[in-house]
Amino acid sequence: MTHHVTVMSRETCHSCHVAEAEIERICGEVGATWSVEDVDADPELRAEYGDRVPVFLVDGVEHGYWKVEEDRLRAALA
Repeated sequence: MTHHVTVMSRETCHSCHVAEAEIERICGEVGATWSVEDVDADPELRAEYGDRVPVFLVDGVEHGYWKVEEDRLRAALA
């Protein structure tokens, strides 16, 4: 099964851009797919995630936020 990571992000968030680069690298190494959702593009997402971005979802389930925990993410994608 191929896992998918979604990064809940916003354009003006430096931490989000750092996390996206880490997610891209890790997903590339383990063969998972990934995408970015801009929370500011959807009022419901903005209301749900607010200033808590970046938030990481694995297969649609919240996995973590703010910083990528690489070992934990790799385990979830194994």
